[in-house]
Amino acid sequence: MDRLETRELTYFVAVAETCHFGRAAERLGIAQPPLSRAISRLERRLGVVLLERTSRRVSLTPAGEELLREARRVLEAIDAAVARTRKAAVPRSSLTLVMKPGSDAGLLPAILQSFRDEPDAVEVDVRTCGAGEQPGLLRSGAADVAFVHGHQADLDGLDSEVLLVEDQVVALPVGHRLAAAPQVSLADLDGELLPAERLAANPSEAMQLVALGRAAALLPTSLRHLLRRDVACVPVIDAAPTRLLIAWAADRRSPELASFVRITTSVAAAQDAARDHEVEGVLDEDGKVPKQRV
Repeated sequence: MDRLETRELTYFVAVAETCHFGRAAERLGIAQPPLSRAISRLERRLGVVLLERTSRRVSLTPAGEELLREARRVLEAIDAAVARTRKAAVPRSSLTLVMKPGSDAGLLPAILQSFRDEPDAVEVDVRTCGAGEQPGLLRSGAADVAFVHGHQADLDGLDSEVLLVEDQVVALPVGHRLAAAPQVSLADLDGELLPAERLAANPSEAMQLVALGRAAALLPTSLRHLLRRDVACVPVIDAAPTRLLIAWAADRRSPELASFVRITTSVAAAQDAARDHEVEGVLDEDGKVPKQRV
């Protein structure tokens, strides 16, 4: 069998995601009959049924579900190849760092300051994104490096280094029955915790709910300083630690990226040690990492 064409995969993904030939044709900017014929030809070429069609609905078969997963990955890889090829034609003058707002655990100012002194230093373009968007931005070539929290498991095709492993605290309204407790357990918070997905999707809304006494939220310890004055934090003794990672595409190699990753891990190690009072004088008075540690 000849190799599948990008156009065939694009057509199939549109139909599979909409489960409707008319809406898929509208998305693609083509008429419905040629789209239907293209999907039928694809099924004949593969020798499998991809879609169950009735007069009322279109649904994926198990084979269709598998092809949808693989087709998305192939199309994403093609888009990334195009983006990176275009980038390669232009001299590198910057790195693009993506992160959720406030997700750097307070490390970014010291990282940027230390990186500016490196021989391979370039401008760092810091961009914010939504929860879980970092891996896709890295794979597509839209970003060079990202801060990612370890509970996000979608690291396929990426390299990463652990920067911090942090205990968790619970954010509670100041009038909560446990707000003055020295510590709490997850059992103490049964039925009160916001789902992690909702907290990640809209942190400001989540904190508003906490302040109003309608919910509690688990947070990494480093985020305590970002909380509102009407929200208290209490250590949670049995909550699993969180991990902050720095991640980049596995096939991405450059002196400036390697230098940035090295600086980032050094700053994280130094600040983690300073927080725990394990090492004194790790950071200089400007918050930078001394040269001997870089």
